[in-house]
Amino acid sequence: MWHVHGSYMTAFVQGPHTYLIPVTPDRGPDGRGRARTWDWPPSAVEVPLDRLRDEEVDVVVLQRPHEEELVRRHLGRRPGRDVPAVYLEHDAPWGDVPLTRHPMADRPDLLLVHVTHFNKLFWDNGTTPARVVEHGVVDPGPRWTGEIAHAAVVVNEPLRRGRYVGTDLLPFVSAGTPLDVFGMRVTELPGRLNIPAAQAYEDLPQHRMHEELARRRAYLHPVRWTSLGLSLLEAMHLSMPVVALATTEVVEAVPPGAGVLSTNPDVLAAALRRLMNDPAEAAEMGKKAREAALERYGLARFLDDWDRVLTEATW
Repeated sequence: MWHVHGSYMTAFVQGPHTYLIPVTPDRGPDGRGRARTWDWPPSAVEVPLDRLRDEEVDVVVLQRPHEEELVRRHLGRRPGRDVPAVYLEHDAPWGDVPLTRHPMADRPDLLLVHVTHFNKLFWDNGTTPARVVEHGVVDPGPRWTGEIAHAAVVVNEPLRRGRYVGTDLLPFVSAGTPLDVFGMRVTELPGRLNIPAAQAYEDLPQHRMHEELARRRAYLHPVRWTSLGLSLLEAMHLSMPVVALATTEVVEAVPPGAGVLSTNPDVLAAALRRLMNDPAEAAEMGKKAREAALERYGLARFLDDWDRVLTEATW
């Protein structure tokens, strides 16, 4: 399995298997190897890409269409024919939604796994067998203090991804509330969007980001159209109250009392201002958020679900 999504892989490699992670000398997109900013167990083993043929592989987990060719070239086997294969889809569909055909549609030789029921519903999977394994999170613990009356948002590449992740909404939703932005390539964001009360924190290791998030009063999730963000679930595990757009899988992940959900940005802005002035309400909301996250997105359930999928996929 290739190291594509760091937070997801951090949960995935906690299971009882040996995980072979391809690595290249430049640690580029097709060979990042083990994570450097997350804690992974020794069972996640780096294997040079050009030595994959020497390994005994029971199943390959693909996450990008071109990885089929990488397996054929470097493992010497055809996914789904010479070696069992699972295709893990992280994203909501793009293009002509809801008519978007999945690139692995009509592939009975594969098992297609979606990370949310929303994604499975909106992708056209054709005749490919499809399953859902909902996210699991390594519990960072109930660290929330809310001592800093700011809202926190986590978003990678907010200028490139733009409206998908709600970047354009940040000046309006955070009106009257200081905003702290965490993620990759976020340092230009406050100036580009003219958000005077915003601060940007770039590329923090996961444990440091959790520490900093937990000091903020509330977590803001302004995402319009993407899969369910793991940072949202991590914030809930931290016992942070959630203020989020009521889009995609968020309406399933955040139950009543654990946060404020709405498709109206004005409602979200008002909720943030209220929480900044009422730490007691924020604490109660965050407590319910953690309870909901532990119940639905706990690591043990996630790993059990994956064991069932891998058993089903393996010949």
